[in-house]
Amino acid sequence: MLKENLRDLFAYIPDEPMLFNSGLFLVFFTIFITFYYLFAYKNTTIRLIYVVIFSFFFYYKASGWYLVILLFSIVLDYWVACWLDYSQNPIFRKTLLIISIWANVSLLMYFKYTNFFLSNWYALHGKPFEAWDIFLPIGISFYTFQTISYVVDVYNKVIPACRNLIDYTFYMSFFPHLVAGPIVRAKDFLHQIRKEIRFETHEIHEGLYLILKGLFKKAVIADYMAQYADLVFANPQGYSGFENLMAMYAYTLQIYCDFSGYSDMAIGIALLMGYRLLENFRSPYQSLNITEFWRRWHISLSTWLRDYIYIPLGGNRKGKTKQYLFLLITMLIGGFWHGASWKFIFWGLMHGLALVVHKWVSGQTWAKYITQTPLLLISGLLTFHYVAFLWIFFRANDFTTAFIMIKQIFVAMEWGYFLPFLQVRSLLVVLMLVGFGATLLPEKEKKLLYDFFCQSPTYWKIAFFLVIIQLVLQLKTESVQPFIYFQF
Repeated sequence: MLKENLRDLFAYIPDEPMLFNSGLFLVFFTIFITFYYLFAYKNTTIRLIYVVIFSFFFYYKASGWYLVILLFSIVLDYWVACWLDYSQNPIFRKTLLIISIWANVSLLMYFKYTNFFLSNWYALHGKPFEAWDIFLPIGISFYTFQTISYVVDVYNKVIPACRNLIDYTFYMSFFPHLVAGPIVRAKDFLHQIRKEIRFETHEIHEGLYLILKGLFKKAVIADYMAQYADLVFANPQGYSGFENLMAMYAYTLQIYCDFSGYSDMAIGIALLMGYRLLENFRSPYQSLNITEFWRRWHISLSTWLRDYIYIPLGGNRKGKTKQYLFLLITMLIGGFWHGASWKFIFWGLMHGLALVVHKWVSGQTWAKYITQTPLLLISGLLTFHYVAFLWIFFRANDFTTAFIMIKQIFVAMEWGYFLPFLQVRSLLVVLMLVGFGATLLPEKEKKLLYDFFCQSPTYWKIAFFLVIIQLVLQLKTESVQPFIYFQF
């Protein structure tokens, strides 16, 4: 019995991937970080090998033997980059770049988009289609974009090639960002790999604060919002317009707390190990326009799309008409990156159109009048509700479900449900107010909370942790909720 339990502990279980918010990860990470502090971090070689081994184990527990796909990308692009750095032949260098991008994108297309293309092909020819049983390796979209950015940067001589395979493997497999981002650029991380690790008190406090904040966002706010959102999105016609509206708000909060909570935990865990990942969310629901939203939301993806799609296409250098076209193309690719479905393409298109409209408005002489405070507040409300409205298409299983929900909101709205909803769903309303209140909190107040945590005694920090764990236990469903962005 003990032998079987140990085998299950170290084996990949498809229905139970190891997540940051799972008890299993807490156990393994506690063991990992203890040995890291005691034996590994002072010796660079030992540290790198130790972290790489744990990162591979972490990915294996999350995605099984699809770890081999990650290893293939690592080895291929390590050598491609080395050859790019060595060669001065432009034709040979361009060929290497094309091979790298083709190989990585082909793997992504096969695992993520095969059924999408086949189903549309069969539909065009009026034939039934049975989806192929293809498992989507966790995190493949993230590490594919990451390795492409590295090869492109080496090709453009933005950075030199990494000459040590262990270093590049560490960069690609570093477990805090591996399965759900943020997408880490080589220029921001490679120079940190062999640096001397010195643990500063403020970095430890910052790391712990981010982990606790991320855990609260994900396991308390996001997971509880998911319970209600899932209920309504499964059958929007069975609920009133007001309940559908609340489900839209619940999912709007859920996806932010889920993904930004993961990013907070990833950045916090990296800090505890002596490495710094860049900020991935900056209070996006405070945005006053759609352009600002994309500068604050999933920053690592939006900057990747800007630097490797929008700017290479021509950016704003080829006139307004082409700039608008490039924005649409970039956001269509961004939407398609999120999922193999027309609803994601539509979601990307609508964000692209909004960006085009904002660019056009910003170029008008009368745009300066929008800078007045009341109009800015209206602009912020419109931006938030436009984003929230589009989240319906992002979350719904299909267009039919999305349109039913929208119809319920605009046609079957009954404000008489307001008070009964407050009475029956009081905890949901409280957590929604807490969640949105925290996202809209000014930076000054956020800094005060952070300072309070850092300056509080150790026993207070332990108390904060225990309170969050208790909340997680009280509000959790039967199984640990996976992170939304694991599917991407």
